[in-house]
Amino acid sequence: MKTFLMALACLILCAPSIAQSADEPASRDDVILYMRTMHSYDLLRRTMEVQSQAMQKLLYDQITKEKGSVPANYETQMKKAMNDLVKNFPVEDITQVMIPAYQKHFTHADIEAMNRFYSSPVGQKVLHELPAVMQEGMEAAMPMMSKYLTEWQEQIHKEMQEMEDEKPSVKSSAPPKQN
Repeated sequence: MKTFLMALACLILCAPSIAQSADEPASRDDVILYMRTMHSYDLLRRTMEVQSQAMQKLLYDQITKEKGSVPANYETQMKKAMNDLVKNFPVEDITQVMIPAYQKHFTHADIEAMNRFYSSPVGQKVLHELPAVMQEGMEAAMPMMSKYLTEWQEQIHKEMQEMEDEKPSVKSSAPPKQN
């Protein structure tokens, strides 16, 4: 009986130091549980699929604008390329290297709260509907993005042409500085 009481006293006295406080950074296991709750592997893969469809459309529009038409086998080749992109995308590696970022920005309590939300019916609906929302949003934004990219390319082309027209007095062999 004494041994039981001693063990119970130790457990009660040690429990606060064993339990993780709310202000502590999230552990690796906390983040892994969160990623499972979020179905982050599947979400990232579905996001890549949606993005690849948007990229296909953007490239199609760009090629059509520049050349007037696309090659006869364009759709087949592009679908294969995009399928390969999605299929070989290193989702597992990416999710693993993201863990420290979650640990840096979220506490144990934050992760617990996010897990509670994403485990709820509304949280699960968000996870289920998010890919469709993103796809519809990308389709709606595509004309704007295409216009912006076309204007940006034209501006870059103009600036490059102006640089070529100017005769530099001193040629530099040093690479450009990166910010």
